[in-house]
Amino acid sequence: MAQDELAAAPVLSTPDTRIFEDQKPDVASLPRLSDERVHLTYEIQRCVDEIRQGRWKRIALQFPDLMLVDAPRIFQFLSRGLKDARRFSRRKEERAATGSDNEAMVVEEARQDLKETNLEASEEKLFILADTSYGACCVDEVAAEHANADVVIHYGRSCLSPTARLPVIYVFTKPPLDTEPMYQTFCKTYPRRDEKVVLMADIPYQEHLEPFADRLRSYGYTSLFVTSIVHNTASPLPNRSTPPSDTPLIEYSLFHVSDPPPALLLAIASKVASIHIYPTTGAPDALPSAIPTTATHALLRRRYALLTRLSTTPIIGILVNTLSVASYMTMLSHLKRLIASAGKKSYTFVVGKVNAAKIANFAEVGGWVVVGCWESSLFDSSEFWRPVVTPWEMEIALKSDDERVWTGDWRGDFGAVLGDGEKTQAEATQQNSPAINEENNSGTVHGIATAEVTMDASDAEDSEEDSAPPEFDLRTGQYVSHSRPMAPAPNRLFNPGKTAPALKEGSTATTLIKRANGDLATVGGEISPAAEFFKNKRSWQGLGSDYAVEYDGEGRMIEQAAAKMEVGRSGIARGYVVGGEAQKT
Repeated sequence: MAQDELAAAPVLSTPDTRIFEDQKPDVASLPRLSDERVHLTYEIQRCVDEIRQGRWKRIALQFPDLMLVDAPRIFQFLSRGLKDARRFSRRKEERAATGSDNEAMVVEEARQDLKETNLEASEEKLFILADTSYGACCVDEVAAEHANADVVIHYGRSCLSPTARLPVIYVFTKPPLDTEPMYQTFCKTYPRRDEKVVLMADIPYQEHLEPFADRLRSYGYTSLFVTSIVHNTASPLPNRSTPPSDTPLIEYSLFHVSDPPPALLLAIASKVASIHIYPTTGAPDALPSAIPTTATHALLRRRYALLTRLSTTPIIGILVNTLSVASYMTMLSHLKRLIASAGKKSYTFVVGKVNAAKIANFAEVGGWVVVGCWESSLFDSSEFWRPVVTPWEMEIALKSDDERVWTGDWRGDFGAVLGDGEKTQAEATQQNSPAINEENNSGTVHGIATAEVTMDASDAEDSEEDSAPPEFDLRTGQYVSHSRPMAPAPNRLFNPGKTAPALKEGSTATTLIKRANGDLATVGGEISPAAEFFKNKRSWQGLGSDYAVEYDGEGRMIEQAAAKMEVGRSGIARGYVVGGEAQKT
């Protein structure tokens, strides 16, 4: 069932009933971990070893909100571990220089270290990053660069999107998991011992899979495949290894530990036979069986409904939701070209963490495409006034009705869009190159040929617009006359979406702006659909908008008498005086 469409933009302010509500998670009520558990969960020793090996001096520690309660202790343990590692390295160098490996001397040096009160200042600097710029799953390189960090230690679950500038140490943490109920659930879900099953878990629970699989194999399960973490968002199972190629993945069922993000469910829905989720939240007695994800297909249908809404949208907003994922600038440029080639107008926005109230401020935008990590680019919520899609979905939405085919597949990584885009552009270049070479070899002056073809293209555009089939909104059935406001002609030699080159005086060709007698709003000589939207649809036109503005037959504004000036209210807010009267209102 398609999600309901809002009839008007949502309220942009916080409702009165929620003013005093705390929207942040209550971290104070979380159980406090012991020192030993902190060392194991946050892998203190591994982080110290990697920092020393990488010779990094400024280290940024990035925590999700629920882990900020442990941040001061982790800071303390890391500082102490780095100081001990530095002291041990210095003692080792001194013994190597003197050639002494006397055990008694080593013991005496350790005792001397315990008696020291004024320890040397740490050479490494640690910084705690709070309130990430975008999603907690992504590495916040922007905040890390504010501290001039050399490396980022990212704690908690991660989307594993490749970063653009800084190296990253991932600490997925190791939450405890009772595998006994999970074993009973698995046996109940898959009674056949020879059934092909892929064992997959959310990243923090990854280390529980191998011991769990060993126990299942000891009870007779023979066709299990345990995934491992790989840094590859384009994998059939994103960021996970896949079974050997001799067995198709579609023959496997998937048993997933912990609730996966919606983007992961969409990515794997069409690649495996079935999916069952074992939730890790709640009491064990409340988890009698795994949850089949039959609702995934309904989610896919809702996503396709969003694409049909975007097919007739004239203005599309590109929402940048990351500044650290590698190739995000390449994706941004690709989307601009893709939208321009479809005859639509695009505007780029950076608003930080995305919510419905922020993007509802831009009423002229009919749909949004999010440039972010493969997880945070998916927004499936009825709170948004306009459709919000991923780059891969936008590419499908901009195709013609004959080419737009929904196969049930879904991709979230940039490679799915950039790879196809580069291939299409290369094919187009190869097809156009013979004609261009033939024109250059014929001795025709390039500038003159361009002007002639441009004038011909203008006439061709008119004929194509007249003969083009009408467009209808597939949801309402209404005719849409302005879905492609930029409307580039296929034979145009200048870049799509740009204004046509100026022609010489005396030319019989006219531009679109001249044909419209100045009715279209332009910015810098280019048609601006956003300016046109506000010109026609905004309710308040500024001071003096209550007086009608008239034009003569040649488009010149008719001068009118100025409005009569009146004395307004004066005084203080406690009691105003209207005009020259002494009456209070």
